[in-house]
Amino acid sequence: MAKNKRKQDNEKEIMDEHAAAHDVQPTETADTGNKVNEEQNAHEQTPEQLLAAELAVANDKYVRLYAEFENYKRRISKERLELMQTAGKEIIASLLPVIDDFERALKAFETAKELGPLKEGVSLVGHKLKSILANQGLKEMESIGKPFDAELQEAITNIPAPNDELKGKVIDEVEKGYFLHGKVLRHAKVVVGS
Repeated sequence: MAKNKRKQDNEKEIMDEHAAAHDVQPTETADTGNKVNEEQNAHEQTPEQLLAAELAVANDKYVRLYAEFENYKRRISKERLELMQTAGKEIIASLLPVIDDFERALKAFETAKELGPLKEGVSLVGHKLKSILANQGLKEMESIGKPFDAELQEAITNIPAPNDELKGKVIDEVEKGYFLHGKVLRHAKVVVGS
């Protein structure tokens, strides 16, 4: 009798697994005769019903995946907006001491009697500003005396070259050009010898 009970329990487990695989709810059975009827009911589902059940499962997965993707897009968009708003935070924070130095220099101009120390102070502030920007990846473009390069420079005008050696080369720089991390940030505005 105990063997019979174990056999029925094993058969019930097999039926439950089979029903789960075919998306059918198993029913409680008391004997093996009912289990045979249950198997027949599971196999009596029409192909349309099986396809409809598979379609419902696939549709549910699709809806969940779509919702997850929409949430992902919303989160990424929010993070990108926050990043753009705070992207310059580090640079601006490093420039604040330079602003303080310029304010001190302006106050010193009001009471100064000699220009020499003031010029030196403003020069130091300018050097400090350039070094902070250089630490952030900014580099000045060297143009004077070099051949004109349209990729790096913008020719404002051409003037007759003082000698043949300077033909096609940059004679003067109206506005400096800069690189940021190796890429052109601003083209140099130059005068080219012709």
